[in-house]
Amino acid sequence: MILVAGPYRSGTHDDALLIQVNVDAMTRTSLELFRRGHLPVMGEWFALPLIEAAGSEQVGDAVFEEIFHPVAERLLEHCDGCLRIGGASSGADRMVEVAMRLGKAVYHDVDEIPPAG
Repeated sequence: MILVAGPYRSGTHDDALLIQVNVDAMTRTSLELFRRGHLPVMGEWFALPLIEAAGSEQVGDAVFEEIFHPVAERLLEHCDGCLRIGGASSGADRMVEVAMRLGKAVYHDVDEIPPAG
């Protein structure tokens, strides 16, 4: 299981369309990992429904901050590694730091990841 960590809000000024572009990039990478035999995960897949259920009113509000990165950090505890993609992102860099602290493999390109199985 490999966490795909990339920009979410970075460079978007919280514009929903630009955020979606970032999510789409992580999703495409996740599909590529899946097709290579891995189980990809994204913190967004877990965090966003919880954020909505908790009553967040906008990206970056207190509810969002309470849940968004902590979910990915907890998820990393169950992953074998972290794949950092995309450009500047303090959140994605935070996931790399957590992965390293947990002794997980950290990759910066899909081609660095050994085949599954």
